[in-house]
Amino acid sequence: MKKLFLVIVLVLCTVCLTRVSACTNFIITKGASASGSCFVTYAADSHTLYGELYYYAAADHAAGSYRDVIEWDTGERLGKIPEVAHTYAVVGNMNEHQLVIGETTYGGRSELWKTPGMIDYGSLIYITLQRAKNAREAIKVISELLDAYGYHSEGESFSIADPNEAWIFELIGKGEEMRDAKGKTVKGWSNGAVWVARRIPDGYICGHANQARITTFPLRDGKTSITNKELDKIFLPDIQTVYSHDVISFAKLKGYYPKDAADADFSFCDAYAPIDFEGARFCDARVWMAFYRCNPGAMASYEDYARGDNLRHRFPLWIKPDHLLDEQEIMHLMRDHYEGTSMDMTQDLGAGPYGCPYRWRPMNWSVDGKEYIHERATATQQTGFSFVAQCRPNLPDGFGGILWFGVDDAASSCYIPMFCGILNAPYELREGNGSMTEYSASSAYWTFTKVSQLVYSRYSDMIKHVNELQNSLESSFITDVKKMQERIVKMYETDPAAAQRELTDYSHQAAHKVRDAWEKLYVYLLVKYNDGNVKKEENGRFLTTKAAIPQCESPDQPAYPDKWYKMIVNDCGDNILNKLGK
Repeated sequence: MKKLFLVIVLVLCTVCLTRVSACTNFIITKGASASGSCFVTYAADSHTLYGELYYYAAADHAAGSYRDVIEWDTGERLGKIPEVAHTYAVVGNMNEHQLVIGETTYGGRSELWKTPGMIDYGSLIYITLQRAKNAREAIKVISELLDAYGYHSEGESFSIADPNEAWIFELIGKGEEMRDAKGKTVKGWSNGAVWVARRIPDGYICGHANQARITTFPLRDGKTSITNKELDKIFLPDIQTVYSHDVISFAKLKGYYPKDAADADFSFCDAYAPIDFEGARFCDARVWMAFYRCNPGAMASYEDYARGDNLRHRFPLWIKPDHLLDEQEIMHLMRDHYEGTSMDMTQDLGAGPYGCPYRWRPMNWSVDGKEYIHERATATQQTGFSFVAQCRPNLPDGFGGILWFGVDDAASSCYIPMFCGILNAPYELREGNGSMTEYSASSAYWTFTKVSQLVYSRYSDMIKHVNELQNSLESSFITDVKKMQERIVKMYETDPAAAQRELTDYSHQAAHKVRDAWEKLYVYLLVKYNDGNVKKEENGRFLTTKAAIPQCESPDQPAYPDKWYKMIVNDCGDNILNKLGK
């Protein structure tokens, strides 16, 4: 009985941890990027997720083969499904054909979480990446998996992109089977999920961050919009919207949308994941912030919605940036803490004397009977891994697709180029090299964590060194990729296997270079900022005295900011007053 109780506790803890996970995705179409690439960014945020690079080799499978379906969050075996004859190689969340899929969990109506389906959102991603070559094919595979095996997770938003186009796909399960008084299945209920997928217009950017974003959408006309009953048409270039045939009728059946209301006015988000203060402030605010960075003139007026002050003033599903975005600018979108806005996490008392833009959980707390919050920014301490996936058209797929991959907090990490054609993951990022409860000296995750934990203690001073190294390494990698292009393209024409080997070697060397640089950064920060002192430097060397045994020259001892001293006095008053002169 005691053992059973412990099992139940562990399961409940796992479910709770899963539901507080929160991720961020931004989607950039090729017409909105300076390089003419499609991008998907993703931060896999969870207090229990370890930062490592998943890798699935391409494989052939005998007729009659099956694969297990393992829930990504819990490791639970949900069942098995028939395998396909051939599966594609997958590096992280990008496959060998430059197809990339990211996600954020929005939850939605809790009564729809208990579904009898088999495919969880993580399995949906990685099975699809192994079976689809492009975004439209991915939507078809997802639809077929849901219809055949049902859905097992909460409400989910997906980013799906290839070198030519990008989509946002939102779905939610149907809950427990609906039965009438006689025990028969209610007409209109079926296993699976309800969903909508919309292509993002070229030249625009989109995003989602744990809140459903699709509202109204074009209804079926057979030319630009179809249902899942017509998936044979999905490869027609004019198709811009695809949705499950019962997405509206099921909402009416459940009472989420009036039965006599016009289908044309149906909003997916308002029916299945109605917005509230926390949905705006904790979730959509992250998307607003990225949109604001890319076009402040168009987005400044929506800050009241992002703050949760005016939920009627919802900003658009996608916007056109006021300039073309380059790789590093897109990377910086993942490192944001609302700087320069009314939600700036570096400015209030919670930031401490050194402007640390992080708050330990819980996010909701109360004082004297009133409820308060901590902000939830894009960059957060509990990130397992993040990436900026770049899908480049008109290049060999193995070289064209780059998963710029980082582990731990995106703000103090570095994006390392993992080409989608590599043959295996670098040892520093490989699965099994350490875990959340097992330190590994050779693991990139633990190296980055050492630095970030140190940086949090004196953020405003230390983050400058991190940013300098980030910029130097990422800039050098971008330059390297440009220099490699002509030679690698020719190699793919004459010896594709040799090209794969060279790209694998490059990605491995890059991972080693970055981890080594961050280890040195950790030592530098530890020595320079030891005990609240700041050691002086000259020409890159710490200054020492001229004693026979070198000693550190007297270090600087910078004072706290005036604002912080005032806060201390407001808290302590005369208890710390210096009475020497009285």
